[in-house]
Amino acid sequence: MSRLDSFIRRMTAQRDILNQVAAQGLLPETGDILELGLGNGRTYSHLVELFAQRRIIAFDRALMAHGSCIPADGNLILGEIAETALAFSGSEAAMAHADIGSGSDDIDAVTVQWLPQVMVGVLASGGIALSGLPLQSASLTQLPIPPGIDSQRYFLYRKI
Repeated sequence: MSRLDSFIRRMTAQRDILNQVAAQGLLPETGDILELGLGNGRTYSHLVELFAQRRIIAFDRALMAHGSCIPADGNLILGEIAETALAFSGSEAAMAHADIGSGSDDIDAVTVQWLPQVMVGVLASGGIALSGLPLQSASLTQLPIPPGIDSQRYFLYRKI
């Protein structure tokens, strides 16, 4: 599969799962949404549309987002995500989304060592974790994703 096709599949999966979470009302009634990996800001923009009533806090190493997708003051945390997001442990977020896979098995193997702990730490009980990488944790229960999405492409969990 070409890198372009892979990107399109990843973005489609991400959008479809986010839309499912919103349409099915899967989030707890209260709590912020954390976007781990702001990147260009496309997903952040979609989160703002879907969850306009929620505070959305974005994390990234450096600001590279499109000007229209930059979070308001106080809602952008810059630095190493493994450290900055971990500082939000106990924040009782309604959802945390992480699309921070690199496409390199070696780099992603390191990320999946710390990412589940961060996700569990920031989420409220019943909170939703959405990730482009699998999250192995006894505190997370995998949820079904929309039909047509490869089960190894994107992952949806609820914190127990």
